[in-house]
Amino acid sequence: MSHVRAVLQLRDVPYLGSFRCDDERLNRIWEVGAYTVHLSMQEYLWDGIKRDRLVWIGDMHPEVSTIHAVFGFNDVVPRSLDLTRDITPVTEWMNGISSYSMWWVLIHEDLWFHQGNRGYLEAQQPYLGALLRRLANLGGPDGRERIDGMRFLDWPSSPNQQGVTAGLQALLVMTLEAGQRLMTTLGDGDTAALCAEAAAGGRRVVPDPNGSKSGAALLALAGLLDPRRAADEVLKVGGPKGLSTFYGFYVLQALARSGDVTTALDFIRSYWGAMLDLGATTFWEDFDLDWVPNAARIDELVPPGKKDIHGDFGAYCYEGFRHSLCHGWASGPTAWLSQHVLGVKPLEPGCRRVRIAPQLGNLRWAEGAYPTPPGLIQVRHKRRADGSVATQFEAPAGVTVETGSDRRAGSP
Repeated sequence: MSHVRAVLQLRDVPYLGSFRCDDERLNRIWEVGAYTVHLSMQEYLWDGIKRDRLVWIGDMHPEVSTIHAVFGFNDVVPRSLDLTRDITPVTEWMNGISSYSMWWVLIHEDLWFHQGNRGYLEAQQPYLGALLRRLANLGGPDGRERIDGMRFLDWPSSPNQQGVTAGLQALLVMTLEAGQRLMTTLGDGDTAALCAEAAAGGRRVVPDPNGSKSGAALLALAGLLDPRRAADEVLKVGGPKGLSTFYGFYVLQALARSGDVTTALDFIRSYWGAMLDLGATTFWEDFDLDWVPNAARIDELVPPGKKDIHGDFGAYCYEGFRHSLCHGWASGPTAWLSQHVLGVKPLEPGCRRVRIAPQLGNLRWAEGAYPTPPGLIQVRHKRRADGSVATQFEAPAGVTVETGSDRRAGSP
């Protein structure tokens, strides 16, 4: 006789944000993404609760985006950011990966706009300024990045090194421009000017993404590549094939930037939805649609002749049963649905001013709530007979709401 003992350990925090629409598959995906990150919110923001009980800063970007949309402020975010800062000399890269130090900067700008804690931002200034000065020196005379160390976006992107190069060029530009804004806020004009000059140089270079959806997505988000061209020539080629659970978030962001929300919704249904079809209750470290044919569900014993979706697949550091089936970086659709379908985006620190710009794609209606420091923004959108969208919203005192579209480059 076999016995299994399981213990659930998680933070007792309320789900403040919400999302509902006329597609139950998308509703379930939003919920599963939220739960995936909730389980990862332990003493620190672990990337995976089975194997990667570590703070991986790059992976935190979609995770923190989901926390903003679901839980609002939670101290697991600054605890994790500070831990990694404190154990990483500015002369080294966070987690040993150059791009992860860049994501640390981008997470801080997102945190500033969502929470508006100036004291916390000011506490980052010494490290942030030194890091940005280091990053600003990584552009060559022609503007081409010269990033040293481990050149990495995520594991499935790694074989396409030209695609990684394209992504790193874009990520460096986005980081420097975010750094310029943050250092201007902090009153460090010299570092802000250094970032602006380096970012302008980086904008002169647009590497070929070589078919990499991850690389092309970052180029589009940085404004180095026209989002519609990126979508038509790379992102939509082959449908959702070639997505990864981590950088799929940025593919969705780039599709939204191109105006093609319908394709993004279809990618979510097909790619993340396929994990649900296989019995997932949390989203996985990696997933490939080529694994689906003849695969058994994870919540059943594997019948003879069927593939074990857990044990038979995986690569790199997650071969076979090392493959994590609860990985916070895979929660991107939760944040994306709140950001783009509900359409809520902070425009000033602390959400003092927000934009509500719904993009329903092929949905008939959507409604939900988005947490801000003063309270919840409640929204409902419904498509009229003529195709236009009627929006109703309630915002707490202290939050000014604007309506309209936002195609600003520079923010993932």
